[in-house]
Amino acid sequence: FGGRLFQQWAVDMYIKLETMRLDWYSKQANQKGLVDTVIAGESRGDRIGKRIVLPRPFPGGDRDMQHRFLDAMAIVQRWGKPDYFVTMTCNPYWEEITIELLPGQLPQDRPDLVARVYRAKQRSMMDLLIKGKHFGEVAAYVHVTEFQKRGLPHEHILLIMKAKSKLRTPDDYDRVISAEIPDKNKYPVLHDLVVKHMLHGPCGALKKSCPCMIDGQCRFHYPRDFCDATLQGKDSYPIYRRRDDGVRVRIRGADFDNRWVVPYNPFLLMTYNCHINVEACSSIKA
Repeated sequence: FGGRLFQQWAVDMYIKLETMRLDWYSKQANQKGLVDTVIAGESRGDRIGKRIVLPRPFPGGDRDMQHRFLDAMAIVQRWGKPDYFVTMTCNPYWEEITIELLPGQLPQDRPDLVARVYRAKQRSMMDLLIKGKHFGEVAAYVHVTEFQKRGLPHEHILLIMKAKSKLRTPDDYDRVISAEIPDKNKYPVLHDLVVKHMLHGPCGALKKSCPCMIDGQCRFHYPRDFCDATLQGKDSYPIYRRRDDGVRVRIRGADFDNRWVVPYNPFLLMTYNCHINVEACSSIKA
């Protein structure tokens, strides 16, 4: 592997392949729509041009995305609104990745290795959630894999639970979701993982240049307010328990408390050692 130079070559080759596929679709569309285009152009000049609608088999095209959206909406129509929203982000420093790097290599030099390990972890977590019934019996689910600008893959998962496994009370939320820094003496491993993966920022007054800042406000609404007990949110996500218990940690040049914790499930965090945000969806707008 040649680092960034090889990656540039790989991207160029992929673009060539995609351009050839698009060119084939373009020629097919031109032949089929020639008469329609001429007729439309006689009455409306703005209709003349090359408007090509990609067919559904083309991944990422408008028809493909619309079809997938309608599939997701059909699932919601049949089974109801989602109950959990889970986001899993790749950790480029997983041992399975770092142990395979050659001397002098960094994870970003091996996107193939990063993607392969992430895929294995993602499948493992999906099996745990669906087949292993970690949150209970799942009636249906929708998930999508996205890539961050820096190249790290992450997963968005919506889980629709069966009736007996749905979250109904604040106690149910506290049973599976935490938004606090755990006691370091009592839970040392979990504490270190929360500090490493589940603290947002710093942003706001601590760092106004943070990418999450829009018009002077954090788009994720951090820091959150302290809260002594979990509350049912009004037409939104729940308001998780974030007690002002005096726990503080200093990382990235700032002091963090429970107001900065991204909600997580302790078992998933300890199992997969990466950022895994777990939210309870308490309305159809969540």
